[in-house]
This record gives sequence, structure tokens and C-alpha cells, in this order.
Amino acid sequence: MSSSRRQLHLNLFLMGVGHHEAAWRHPRTDPANLSSLAHFQRLAATAEAAAFDSVFLADGVEGPDPRQGNAWISHFEPFTLLSALAVSTERIGLIGTVSTGFTEPYNLARQFASLDHLSNGRAGWNIVTSAGDRAARNFNRTANQEHAVRYQRAAEYLDVVESLWDSWEDDALVLDRANGVLTDPAKLHEINHSGEHFQVLGPLNIPRGPQGRPLLVQAGSSQDGRGFAAAHAEAVFTAQQTIAEGQEFYSDLKRRAAALGRDPQGIVVLPGIVPVLGSTEAEAKALDQELDELINPARAIATLSTLLNVDLTDHPLDAPLPPLPPLTEINGAKSRFALIRDLAERDGLTLRQLVGRLGGGRGHQVLPGTPEQIADHIEHWFTHGAADGFNIMPPILPEGLDLFAEHVVPLLRERGLFRSGYSGSTLRDHYGLARPANRYTTVPA
Repeated sequence: MSSSRRQLHLNLFLMGVGHHEAAWRHPRTDPANLSSLAHFQRLAATAEAAAFDSVFLADGVEGPDPRQGNAWISHFEPFTLLSALAVSTERIGLIGTVSTGFTEPYNLARQFASLDHLSNGRAGWNIVTSAGDRAARNFNRTANQEHAVRYQRAAEYLDVVESLWDSWEDDALVLDRANGVLTDPAKLHEINHSGEHFQVLGPLNIPRGPQGRPLLVQAGSSQDGRGFAAAHAEAVFTAQQTIAEGQEFYSDLKRRAAALGRDPQGIVVLPGIVPVLGSTEAEAKALDQELDELINPARAIATLSTLLNVDLTDHPLDAPLPPLPPLTEINGAKSRFALIRDLAERDGLTLRQLVGRLGGGRGHQVLPGTPEQIADHIEHWFTHGAADGFNIMPPILPEGLDLFAEHVVPLLRERGLFRSGYSGSTLRDHYGLARPANRYTTVPA
């Protein structure tokens, strides 16, 4: 078998004690692990032993709404936890979510450059724009910006951050003790950015990282999100329910990238899947049902009401959804709104059924089955133009990850789809991406 054969990419999406909404209530999880560093270190170690490309932390900056009943406990702030995981791991990539809506480019550039140095080149940034008004109210605002404006701000934000990462040329740090020369001033650059949203002088106060720039990841699938990803992203976390939808997204994103002069192979598309594993299909479906029966309906319906911009509090559980507003009226997560609407309409789901379907993966595919069935699904999407790999979202942790690593990964290797170990040391190496050139370095003619 040729060593140049296209290979899957696998990312572990870290989420408390599991991605199912009711994972913390299941007897095979320990809710105390929600605040346990050792728990997350164990998960990262398991993923690294299986040669996953990366682990990923989602994040939000809004607190829970007490009116929704039980408050969901978030995981740790990404930089803090990923720095701890950098010490306990050696090769696996470390991707963290930070919003362009409620942070400043200079601070973020420092933080990711620091993580890239501390991890020897394993940092990645999942770029989000933050939907919803509750987050905005924590940052001296009464409402969030319009959807299109959020992406315009994100594009300028990213340009500033990349300029700051490049503001030190690779050989700017001289460290000549004999002559007392610490840096070469000619290779440090003030970026002098003055734009609609930001004014930043530069340079950064930390040298360029091992990767040049951390890996850039994006997770929106709206039209604005696709445009942003095609222009900037190197990996994309996405959610589709059918292979036809996956193929449409995949081909559209690659086409957009090519139209912008980018190599489509330079963008890795990673749909999310929730593998609910059992030794038999019946065993897997029984676990899936056990978890769904533990969902708190009131809390789930309150969350769904926010996503759909419709109050479903008193809507009958066994009736279809009421009429929904048009997509143009949604200023939150447009792609997730469309996914939920289409899922409910396509499968004729009642509110009760929809809550159950979303409880397992928040719109990502929930796949109850045997290891062979999960491997078949992964292979089919991978070989039929719908994915370059997958964002693995176990329903319960650590058990779900253990089963995937022990039983699905070996099948993928037997089929020649997934590597047996790491061939490089940086996150860019794992994703097959080159180290970016520095925009300020003059290349000799």
C-alpha cells in the first residue's frame, strides 16, 4: 500500500464527561470529573496514544440563564487547561476556542504565541464570532453585533493577529551574549494597523512561534462563515446530518477556496460525529436511549427556544414545531438554526423527538452502532467527498473515547485510512500543512 495514500484526520472534542446533554447523570460517568484536571489529562493521553491529530476545547463567554433551571457547568477556560495539557502530552495538537467579538487581538496573539512556544508547536485557534446577546451583556453591550458585522470584525481581527505573529522575523532573536545583542531591531516590525475596528501598533512582545502561526480553525457553516473559512481557515469543524449535505458543504468550501487562489487541499474539513458504541447494534441503541431518557426536558426546550428564536415553553411535546421565523431574522447561529429546522422538517420530528435527537450531539450526527458500523460510516464519508476526517464527540467520557480508541481506530488502520503513529511533531505537521512564510521577511531575488 502506498504511503502517500490520503489519510484521515481525527480530532477529539473535549466536553466535560461526555457530549450527550445528560452524560453527567449516567451511572458510567463521574460528574466530579467536570472540574478535574486529571480527567482531561487522561483523555488527552488516550487520544495521543491513538495518534489523534488534536484535542479541541469549545468555549463561550456567557453564563447560564437561571430561568432555564439546572445550570450547565462549562469546562475550564481554554488557555489555562490547554497549557496544563501541553505539559502532560508531547505530540497531540491543542486547539482552543476564542471569540473575536469579546477579546482584543494583541492579547490573543500573545496567548496563542505563548501556547505555541510552551507546547513546541502544537497550538491551534478555533475562531468564533459569538452568537447571542447574553454574551454581549457581559462586555458592556446591550446586544450583539449583526451577523455580517461580526464576520467583518473577525476578518480584520485575524489580519491584526497574523501581522503580530509575523512582527518578529524568525531570526530576529540574536542572543549574542559576547557582544550584548539580544535582538536585531531591523527584524522587528511595528504593524501600525488602523482599521474600522482596531488600532494596533505592535510589534508583539514574544518571538514568532515554532509553527510560525498557530493552526487556524473555523466552525461556522452559514454563508458568511463559509466565506470566512474559504479565505482564512486551515481546518473547519462543521455539522451535517446527511452525506448529501456533507458533500455539498465540502465541495462548496473547496470551490470557494480555489476561487480565492488557495489550495483546496490546505483546508481540512472535519464534521462532528457522536459514536455511541456497543458490542452489538442493539447494545449501542440501548445506551443511546438510556441517555435520552435522562434529558431534562424543560432545560432542553429552553435552550432550543433560544436557538430557534421561538418560545417553545408551552408547546405540546408530541406536536411538530410551530412555524419558525425566516433565516434572515436570525442574528445568532444561523447555520445551527438551519440545521435544526431542516432536521425537524426532513424527519417529521415532534418537539419531544427533536429534543432527543439534539441532546446527543447538538445537531451533529449521533451514530449508535458497533465499531464496524462506525468505521463503515467514517470510511464512506471520507471516500465519497464529504470529509477529510472527523471531530470525534463521545457521548460519555472517558468510556466512549476508550472504546473508540480500542475498537474503531484499529479498524481504520486495517483499512489503510489512519496512521499508526505521528510522523511530525507540530500540529501543522499532523494536518499536512506547511509553516507559513513571514509577511515581513524579504526573500532574496
